[in-house]
Formats: sequence, structure tokens, C-alpha cells
Amino acid sequence: MSDEERLAVEAVRVYRRYAVEIVEGLGFCPYAERTRLEGRTREVPILSAIPTDAEVLDPIERIADDASIEIALLLFPRMTLGRTALGRWVEHLRKRHGEARGGAPVLAIEGFHPDAAADTSSAERLTPFVRRTPDPTLQLTRLDVLERVRRGTPTGTAFVDPASMDLEAFLSVDAKAPLHERIAQSNLRTVCERGVASVRRAMDAILEDRDAAYAALEPGIVRRAGTR
Repeated sequence: MSDEERLAVEAVRVYRRYAVEIVEGLGFCPYAERTRLEGRTREVPILSAIPTDAEVLDPIERIADDASIEIALLLFPRMTLGRTALGRWVEHLRKRHGEARGGAPVLAIEGFHPDAAADTSSAERLTPFVRRTPDPTLQLTRLDVLERVRRGTPTGTAFVDPASMDLEAFLSVDAKAPLHERIAQSNLRTVCERGVASVRRAMDAILEDRDAAYAALEPGIVRRAGTR
């Protein structure tokens, strides 16, 4: 196996630690575990430090064409783009994806980044912290799946796995609120109850694992200086 192949393997491995230990372990997403266990999640490492549009839009469109994939993660282990710049790039990619689909996009595209403070002043402001992936990451979710999830409200049971989340916290949120707001509020409560420091330590342990694994393959890859 080449070093490039090893880096791709490690990028997927450390992302899965985040997915299992943080997202699923803390109940941050009520359908992530079920989607993964049913084989409807894909991780796609992209190894360019500065990927071209084509390098990213090609896998986005291939994923859009594959109805068996409900959630996909594009992982960028060499990328040094900051969180704000990543957000601008996500907007660009959304536009290009919509254009490629004749104005009817198939995927929701969100940017996740390891550098984010834990702002507990509101559920919305906490969201970047919840999304502290080991590497800059694009999450692609099929819009028809999101619509089926949303139709599960107000009970929120459609496509939601109660075993994968703090159901008491989830049900304590206003049942009339949109599902994404209920999830965000539930996540805020979870982080506050467990303690920001405790959650950050769990995330930082994964980032430290990332650093050690990548450095063994390519010493120049270091974690971006971010908000800890």
C-alpha cells in the first residue's frame, strides 16, 4: 500500500472515530448510526491540499446519482482552508451542484471543520463546535432523505433511531419546532449537561490521534492552529 493509500485509510479511520464516539456516542444526529449500519453512508477522501472544482464536483455528482448513498462525507486531510473560507467554498459548491442539476439540487452540502469554539449562548452558535471533524469535511445528505426525516415531525420518529440519542433531551424540546432546530437544541442540552470541557477533550483526543497517524506518513501534515 502506498503512502497516499495509507493517508486515505487513516483519514477515514479518524473520521469514523468522530462519527461513532462523538456524533453517535453523544446522540448529536438521530439517524447517523442507522444510516451507517445499514451501509448507506460513504466516506470519500480527497487528498489534494487545494482541490480543483472538478476534483470535488465529480464525486458530488457521482454520489447524487447513486440513490443507495444517503449520507456521504468528503474528507480533506491535506487541506489548510480555515473555517470561514470553507463556508464560502461550500456556498460555491452548492451553486455549482444546483446548476449541474438544472436548478434542482439532489444533495444538501454542509461544511464541517476542526476549528470551532464552544459557544453555548444558543443552539445555532454551538453547531460549528458539534461539527469538529478531524479534517475539513463536506457532508452531503440527500434532500429527499431530509424531507422524509422532516415529515416525521412533530413526533420525529420517521428515520430517527431512538437508541442513538438522548431521547429525553430530544423530546423535551418544543415539539412544534422544525426537526433540525429540535436536534440543535438537544445537542446544546447534551453539551451543557456533559460539560464543554469533557466534550472538547473527547474531540481533541481524536485530533491528537489524527496528528500522530498523519505525521507517521507525512511529517508536514499538522493540525491547523484552531480554537480549542
